[in-house]
Amino acid sequence: MGLQKDEVTKHLTGHVIIINPLNNQTVITEVILLGFGDHPKLQILFFLLFFVIYIITIMGNLLIVVLVVTDRHLHIPMYFFLGNLSCLEICYTSTILPRMLASFLTGNRAISLSGCFIQLYLFGFLVTAETCLLSVMSYDRYLAICKPFQYQFLMNNKVCISLAAGSWISGCFSVSVVVVWLSQLTYCGLNGIDHFYCDFVPLSKLACGDISLVMQVAFLLCSVFTFPPFLLTITSYICIISVILRIPSTTGRRKTFSTCSSHLLVVTIFYVTLMIVYLLPEGPSLKGSSKVFSFFYTVMTPMINPLIYSLRNKEVKEALRKWAQKFW
Repeated sequence: MGLQKDEVTKHLTGHVIIINPLNNQTVITEVILLGFGDHPKLQILFFLLFFVIYIITIMGNLLIVVLVVTDRHLHIPMYFFLGNLSCLEICYTSTILPRMLASFLTGNRAISLSGCFIQLYLFGFLVTAETCLLSVMSYDRYLAICKPFQYQFLMNNKVCISLAAGSWISGCFSVSVVVVWLSQLTYCGLNGIDHFYCDFVPLSKLACGDISLVMQVAFLLCSVFTFPPFLLTITSYICIISVILRIPSTTGRRKTFSTCSSHLLVVTIFYVTLMIVYLLPEGPSLKGSSKVFSFFYTVMTPMINPLIYSLRNKEVKEALRKWAQKFW
């Protein structure tokens, strides 16, 4: 953001504030992420809690990636997608939690406006990629259970790579227009965001002027990259459950249904909280609760996905046992 000749730079409590005398507006150059700062006595407790969550998330997902890469028995489509999901979760949680952990320790919640846009882009890119990848994984399970004789043909290596790459590429381009658009706007007034990361809605409220058009475009893109993957995922699991109910063996039916129901529960929590935050209007009943709902899809799902999708799986447990025997 370039400075005009008639602009005056002032330093207030260590933060750079730019004042334009022509319109008497305070132009924001950095943002304060208020996050959980309204509980000053609990900052150390918050740090310990989120630090443990971050370590579990990184170690769990990294373990899945290592197992999928090193064990040849896991070189099949299901685990290929799981490996991609784990890589995504590592990147996803690392865009938010390290910055938040630093603010708990230092008390410094300021982030530059450019840094805020970068975090917003990375978060939007990764969350969109995850919605696409989760729908791909559900479609893979649908083919494996509902069309077992056609599975090898329909889900060959070329198709797997294309679907995984398509998920990452969709995320990369999905939020580009909105973030670039936001970065061209002028931000003035108060620079506090009542959130623990740079999210689209609270950041856009700091912009000067009319933002209705960019809000409409963002809503459209969010709908496109949320509803269709969610519907595909739900439809796939409905078809899977209908097939499971026809399994004659009670033991086999219970085992398969247990795994699928766990997957469906995690996916539902992820999508429902995502849609509550981004697609529902912020009424009195939802005011101030976006942080709570955001916590589920930004912090909880990356931590429990390895447990739900992989570590309960027999093949993964066997690969983990073999891997552990090499070192102990």
